[in-house]
Amino acid sequence: MITKEIEINGTKFNLTLTDQVINQVDRLKSLYATAAEDPEIFEQVSSEISSTINDISSAVTPEVSDGNLDGLIQQVFKAVDDKKSEVEKQIKDKDSKISRKKLKDK
Repeated sequence: MITKEIEINGTKFNLTLTDQVINQVDRLKSLYATAAEDPEIFEQVSSEISSTINDISSAVTPEVSDGNLDGLIQQVFKAVDDKKSEVEKQIKDKDSKISRKKLKDK
């Protein structure tokens, strides 16, 4: 769990990044993609999109107003993408160290 400070329209918020929030972001991206591929399905997924946005916003303090939700989601997407990139880099670094160690041991 990581807490990250984000700023939306001049207001600072604290975002708590948990596995659940990361999964919710992935779900929201998937719902957005589904709605973009088939605009007729938007009505079917719009309530799920709204619910997921509300779930994500609950990970932020202080409470976010409706007017800041779009900015919040953009900042949360960025924070999750940054975190995933950081984790991937750490994994590659560890793999690289393991590979070098195996070569030295031979």
